[in-house]
Amino acid sequence: MRDLPIQPQRPFGYFVHHQGRGHAERCAAIVNALPRSRPVTVFCADPKVLGPMPANVTVQAIPSLFERTGTERDMDQLQTPDTLHCAPVGWPGIRQAMGLIAGWFASDDPALMICDVSAEIAQLARICSVPHVAVLQHGDRSDPGHRAAYDGAAGILAPFSAGLAQDDWAPFRHKMHFAAGLGVSGDLPDRQAARASLGLEPGRRMALVLSGGGGTGFTAAPLGVAARAFPDWQWISIGKLQGDWHATQGANLHHKGWVDDVATHVAAADLVISSTGNTTCAQVLGAGLPWIVVPEWRYFDEQLCKAQALAKAGAALHLPHLPSSAHAWRAAVDRALTDHDAAAQGRLLAPDPAKATAAWLETLSEGLWGTTLTLETTG
Repeated sequence: MRDLPIQPQRPFGYFVHHQGRGHAERCAAIVNALPRSRPVTVFCADPKVLGPMPANVTVQAIPSLFERTGTERDMDQLQTPDTLHCAPVGWPGIRQAMGLIAGWFASDDPALMICDVSAEIAQLARICSVPHVAVLQHGDRSDPGHRAAYDGAAGILAPFSAGLAQDDWAPFRHKMHFAAGLGVSGDLPDRQAARASLGLEPGRRMALVLSGGGGTGFTAAPLGVAARAFPDWQWISIGKLQGDWHATQGANLHHKGWVDDVATHVAAADLVISSTGNTTCAQVLGAGLPWIVVPEWRYFDEQLCKAQALAKAGAALHLPHLPSSAHAWRAAVDRALTDHDAAAQGRLLAPDPAKATAAWLETLSEGLWGTTLTLETTG
């Protein structure tokens, strides 16, 4: 008698950059949507950002690829080739991190390596003969390093709508999977309940200023100008904020810093002013609110290009910086309210992006490896 059992599934690897929150939130959404029979090993320099993981997931801490430990021997006289971004020579932590990942490639024979995000690790996977999926972010990524990662990828995951695609992605559009809102819950509290929980006065408009965790946040002084320009509004900022010694703040402006109930604040708002990180954008799009986007500095102009894409899609008003005068604030707010297009925002959302992404990854893996049967003879 002969049985034909299916060989245990090869694992997926997953590199999670620990700057900001979006990378970890996407990872959590995907691994929780994958079949429990699919082993996953997650590599991250700060596992605390990941949160609880299902039983089929192993988390492997690795040294940071860009933070000093004091053991480095700088060799800045050696030129960095255009195919690399952050690859200083003489850093033991980078060697150790790459060694752990390459060793896992050799020992566990993975089906896919998901890179969110590192062009160097994507290229390491390809060099080690492991197919990889590159997570794509907005920005000018026409450099040889990014192009090598994308050209060598088995698939490219874009955690946003195809309606926000950049024209220069055409050469690899055929292997892209768009997952609008990946990693962000689309469920918002009831608006009136949210306003009540925040203690907002009935009928009083609230402007929410929202910045993510990947950078330094907005500066305080322009928000004081905004609050004075709209004394009948309540202004609330959440997330990182840079203080200004010269900022004047009225009673209608409240800086809350980090909060656990971002969704409550978004649901209660009448207007959102935000940076353009992926998590922030997905949250605001889900609320369908008038929206002003002001990009923060990021490598490769990531937030700038995202803001431009949102404006092009009719989802938000893009400003290059926070308004610097009361009359500029009034003009910007008036335009954001007048031009608001909830339908355009809704077109940039998708149902259950995590489930769709997990299915795409499984299909991609099956297409690459097929189904291997092991023949066993008994009796």
